[in-house]
Order: sequence, then C-alpha cells, then structure tokens
Amino acid sequence: MGNSYKALMLGLLASLFFAVTFIVNRVMSLDDGSWIWSASLRFFWMLPFFLVIVLSRKNFSVLWNEIKRNPLQWIVWSTVGFGIFYAPLTFAAAYSPSWLVAGTWQVTIIAGIALSPLINKQPQAKQNNLLSSLFFSGIILCGIVIMQVSQASKFTFDHLLLGTLPVLTASFAYPLGNRKMMQLTGGRLDVYQRILGMLLGSLPFWLLLSGYDLFVNRTLPGSNQYTQTFIVAISSGVVATALFFLATDKVRNDEKSLARVEATQSAEVLFALLGEILILNAPLPDRYAFIGMVLIVLGMILHSIGFSSSNQE
Repeated sequence: MGNSYKALMLGLLASLFFAVTFIVNRVMSLDDGSWIWSASLRFFWMLPFFLVIVLSRKNFSVLWNEIKRNPLQWIVWSTVGFGIFYAPLTFAAAYSPSWLVAGTWQVTIIAGIALSPLINKQPQAKQNNLLSSLFFSGIILCGIVIMQVSQASKFTFDHLLLGTLPVLTASFAYPLGNRKMMQLTGGRLDVYQRILGMLLGSLPFWLLLSGYDLFVNRTLPGSNQYTQTFIVAISSGVVATALFFLATDKVRNDEKSLARVEATQSAEVLFALLGEILILNAPLPDRYAFIGMVLIVLGMILHSIGFSSSNQE
C-alpha cells in the first residue's frame, strides 16, 4: 500500500510539471516557432542533465552494458516512447489550445490499459481485474469526447483532425515505449539511467528530424525557442519525467496500480487550462468543455478510490 500511495502522489505531482509542456508549446506555436525544433530542442537540453546525473552517481557503465545487450530494442522503444510520443504533441499545439491537447492526451490512460494484455501475457483473472480500471477510464474518455465536440464549431475539420490525431498517436506511443522499456530492463536500472538510456536511444530520431528542418526546410529555431524549450526540458523533461518514471517503477508489477498512476495525468487538463488563462489571457471554455473536464477529473478520482478500496481488501 505504501508504494502504491507514493506512486499515486508522485504521478499527480508529475502532471503539474507536465502541464508546462502544453502551455509553452502553445506559446511557441503562436510565435510561429517550428514544431520540429520545439520537440527536438527539449530532448537536446535533457541529454546533458541526465548524463551529468548518471555520471555523478557512477552508474553509466551499467547502463551502457544494458544498451549493448539489446541496442536495436533500445533504439526502437526509445524512439516510440520519446520520439513518436512528443513530436506529435508539438505538432498538434499549432492547431488546438493547450487545455484541449492536454484533454485529448488523456486517452493515454485507456491506451495503457488496452496495451497491457498485449505487452504482459497475464492469467485471465488478472486481466478481468483491469475491467474496473477500464470503466473509470471510460468516464475520462467520455469527457474527452465532450470537450472535442464542444470545440467542433470553432475550428475547421482539418484543424480538429490535425489537433487530435497526432495526440491520439502520442497517447499510445508513450505508455507503449515506457512499459516496453520497463520490461526490457527488468528493474536493473534506476529511473535516471532508464531516462538517459531512452534519450540516447531516441537521439537518432531527433537528429534526423531536426536535420530535416535545418537542411530541407532551411528552418532555424526562433529567437525565444531556446529559452522556451529549456523551460520545458527542465519542468517536463527532467522533473516531470523523473517523477512519473519513478512512480511507474514503484508499481511496475501491479497493473491496476500502474493504470491508476497513469490516470493521475488527467489533472494536466486543469493545470493547462489555468496556465493558458493566466499566461495567454485565453477565454474560459464553454459549459460543455467544463462538463468534459469534470468527467475527466471524476474518472481520475474514481481511479484513486478504487485504488484505496482494493488495497484494503
């Protein structure tokens, strides 16, 4: 119970720092900053931070030996968990407000549960135990749908599509990459080693993506993008990612607790909305969007209640 409760609190705290991503990405898109540089620079900033952390803890050789054992899997699942997760989020920021991107992103909660039986072959009884988590996550999904419908009249179909489909792709890529890397490392690496390993594994993707923008599109980062991506790298890339990975590591062998930790990320919607109102002077969403947000938060609360009751049994 202790680990599960701590993991839940860490997940909730991570959602606060993750929300910075959606707000700052929206700011950069409104400043006509390239979405490719918004994505790539964040991970370029993260790399030296985690390299210093791991080297100072004298843990790099252990990580390097792990990577050498399965280099292809490290590249593939790091690219999925970091590259195919984050690049679509920065792309979508050009078409949707930060709170709507954050709301759609909550599909990742259902994605984690849906992917679980495919990643971890479990007895039927354990799979059935996930049904309650799937029900609570379904409430969150209903909230997301209502939020999207509330915005349908404000954007063209193309804008809705470009602001939604990339986020849906990201929502499956993140839990898939994260869980496959936990499975691959089997608890042999700490959180900082695993993040650094995934940064190194996804580096070819970021170099190719930024290289395309530099040499093909002939686009350089905007004057403010270096500072803005640095803020995202520290808040979301270093602090939030470390907190979230630490939370999932604590409950990596408990699928229900893992689903609840992932559900804490629904709080990002509220944090992103508050930030956009305070920083960008954005108008308040309409009543249907608020109903959608209430359902998202309700789903998260029910996950937490389910967590408490299941640990008391």
